[in-house]
Amino acid sequence: MAFSSSICRASCIHSALALDAKPANNTNANNRNKISLSQCPHFSLIARSPFYRRGFVSVERKKELSRFHVSSSVKAILLDQSKENVSVPKGDMWSVHKFGGTCVGNVERIRNVAEVIVKDGSEGKLVVVSAMSKVTDMMYDLIYRAQSRDDSYASALDAVLEKHRVTAIDLFDGDDLATFLSCLHNDVNDLKAMLRAIYIAGHATESFTDFVVGHGELWSAQMLSYVVKKSGLDCKWMDTRDVLVVNPTSSNQVDPDFPESEKRLNEWFSQNPSETVIATGFIASTPQNIPTTLKRDGSDFSAAIMGALLQARQVTIWTDVDGVYSADPRKVSEAVILRTLSYQEAWEMSYFGANVLHPRTIIPVMRYDIPIAIRNIFNLSAPGTMICRPSLNESEDDQKLDSPVKGFATIDNLALINVEGTGMAGVPGTASNIFGAVKDVGANVIMISQASSEHSVCFAVPEKEVEAVAQALQSRFRQALNAGRLSQVAVIPKCSILAAVGQKMASTPGVSATLFNALAKANINVRAIAQGCSEYNITVVVKREDCIRALRAVHSRFYLSETTVAMGIIGPGLIGGTLLDQLRDQAAVLKEEFNIDLRVMGITGSRTMLLSDKGIDLSKWREIMKQKGEVADIEKFTQHVHGNHFIPNTALVDCTADTNIARYYYDWLRKGIHVITPNKKANSGPLDMYLKLRGLQRQSYTHYFYEATVGAGLPIINTLQGLLETGDKILRIEGIFSGTLSYIFNNFSGKRAFSEVVAEAKQAGYTEPDPRDDLAGTDVARKVIILARESGLKLELADIPVESLVPEPLRAAASAEEFMKQLPRFDQGLAHKRQEAEEAGDVLRYVGVVDVVRKEGRVELRRYKTDHPFSQLSGADNIIAFTTTRYKEQPLIIRGPGAGAQVTAGGVFSDILRLASYLGAPS
Repeated sequence: MAFSSSICRASCIHSALALDAKPANNTNANNRNKISLSQCPHFSLIARSPFYRRGFVSVERKKELSRFHVSSSVKAILLDQSKENVSVPKGDMWSVHKFGGTCVGNVERIRNVAEVIVKDGSEGKLVVVSAMSKVTDMMYDLIYRAQSRDDSYASALDAVLEKHRVTAIDLFDGDDLATFLSCLHNDVNDLKAMLRAIYIAGHATESFTDFVVGHGELWSAQMLSYVVKKSGLDCKWMDTRDVLVVNPTSSNQVDPDFPESEKRLNEWFSQNPSETVIATGFIASTPQNIPTTLKRDGSDFSAAIMGALLQARQVTIWTDVDGVYSADPRKVSEAVILRTLSYQEAWEMSYFGANVLHPRTIIPVMRYDIPIAIRNIFNLSAPGTMICRPSLNESEDDQKLDSPVKGFATIDNLALINVEGTGMAGVPGTASNIFGAVKDVGANVIMISQASSEHSVCFAVPEKEVEAVAQALQSRFRQALNAGRLSQVAVIPKCSILAAVGQKMASTPGVSATLFNALAKANINVRAIAQGCSEYNITVVVKREDCIRALRAVHSRFYLSETTVAMGIIGPGLIGGTLLDQLRDQAAVLKEEFNIDLRVMGITGSRTMLLSDKGIDLSKWREIMKQKGEVADIEKFTQHVHGNHFIPNTALVDCTADTNIARYYYDWLRKGIHVITPNKKANSGPLDMYLKLRGLQRQSYTHYFYEATVGAGLPIINTLQGLLETGDKILRIEGIFSGTLSYIFNNFSGKRAFSEVVAEAKQAGYTEPDPRDDLAGTDVARKVIILARESGLKLELADIPVESLVPEPLRAAASAEEFMKQLPRFDQGLAHKRQEAEEAGDVLRYVGVVDVVRKEGRVELRRYKTDHPFSQLSGADNIIAFTTTRYKEQPLIIRGPGAGAQVTAGGVFSDILRLASYLGAPS
């Protein structure tokens, strides 16, 4: 008898599959040999079962369930014969909770959920529960295997059975365990019969799929209800297919039927009075009592609908995160938990892929102003995020962040389609034809953008759908394309959407400017833009490869996180090493007080380089470089520092004096890499290279800072640029630009020999290893040419006459030692010049001059009166005098240390902080 019953079950289901897959009036001869349900000897029994609307069950199970429902109904009538027409009490007495699959993923977690339910002191509690973690995926996999005619569906179903059987044995015992296991085994037997029929038919209709996958929620709800009952609470479980009624739509969504659902809810409670109800999430019924689902991630939607039906005080969505983040924390490590969100903000963020809620969850609760709390079941101390109607007062987030933007969300794997042509302008119905074609292929349009000229319409669709959409458009507009009314239907692949969301964005000037400024400074190109008149959302389309950098850039710019710069230090010698030590000493202060994170991702010398994915520990960079250094490769170094998509801004700091490194500046700037350097070679090199570099700098948002090229840490370049930008006219720049030569001539007095002072300066570390590099005046000439070019003069280095202090016969000396040994032989010449100067009341100073009026520059040894500012120097100080139309009678003078590793590294550090300020850090 059991064998024949099983065959009949499969036959019934096979017949139902055929009927469900074909229109009712189909009389095709191919169907004549199929068994209809009405012909099945068990049909009358199945049809009379209360569960018939949810699928096909075994005859044995039908009898058990029929007896169960009779007794339950009798019990309800005995409790209160008048309850048939009684409405469920509604309002603040109810709290609704929803627990996701991870919350009930194992025995321990189910017990934790039960504890949370028990501790809720609400008068009425309705708990919506998802299937155990991964179970819904397992159920979909069963369908896939069966319709693929893969025999392993049976063993896969056994694995589902075992997962729940083992969990139940650990959770409860006695009659509860026996009842649940009996129900579980009967369900599994029914599923086996249904899957066998799907296996035979080779396909599964949507309603049969919905019936199969909904079992995970049925089992988890029953198990949780037994655990809660063990704690002493009056608790019943609800199959929401008995209560929730939804109307499927053509867009793979469902619309709740609230009047019918409310009616059925009242009926359910009249038969099952209880203070605590454990309800299945995700599943519901159609008006025809056919099992269906609220589609993927629909348990949140279930909770919101139940909350609206009960007009609950609050709906709490329990998950495995502390709340809603300002951005995806996997992409922006500094993302913050938002304490509050408005309904509109949550709606926008969920639509654009933020891990907030099912996108339609907000709709039911908005009707009754029911707040939604997002809480972490694994961190009960975290306050979570409250989604509600904003109060008139400023929210805590707004006070803390002072930002009109609440958060950012992204959608990846998109393509843009651009329909363009002069024949579109002013032609009614063009947009209708475009999106009609898109609808015909069932594609989802995520964003639309059209200029007021009507010359083009572009829109974003999922990349997997773009080919079908493009073909449909080509077909629909073939005549217009051939006639030239449309010029193209272009596809731009590999795109991502970035959305900025915030209710305070509405009517707040400057939000768009700040957003696009941040993207520009991160060298992100925007391909399309959209903003609705509500102003709650600004959406941009960027390259997929730029998406994370774009997200981090805008998140940082709105002060939701630190301004982070990925840095590469080139030349860890005296200046570079000192800079790294300064960065180490100031890192904590910059982070805590100024929200600046300067992360050194690489250090390279001429032979060895050190790379890091997260940032080098600067407290021991020298040791790490010795232990883990690899062969230096400037191309690989650049790619590594700039290739980190999690950091939006990149800066390379060149602390060398290498001409070859300077040649990379143009390419770096063109790639969006900021350049900071004390290296004079680029700005004093060939004029065309300099003009090309500065031209690129002015055209882009990429910065090139070189303050330390002239006066180490003195603000010479910045002062000169400030004078010019404010409309002043430079007439003359004159100064002592070499700390080495300043020291030498400050001490070249009395009877001291020139060679003696040079030896002293070398011993003190003021000179280069070969003093001829200083005495030749070339370094001063480079500084003069840099200032001349900044002043608008187009001069080459060869145009600057330089008075060298290296005697002619010693210029070819074999070594620095040989030069120093022979230098005393030539002391007499400079001694004679000093004597003449002193007799006239003057002093000797080695200066550089930029004469803008005469359009020339020079480097020479000059005499100054003892009361002249240039005569008042001491040590290795530099001094620069600007004579301008504003400062004509009394020049503007800048004086201070102009040499040494500490002050030069400090000048470079200052440029780094200036870059951070330009990128959005607070000043």
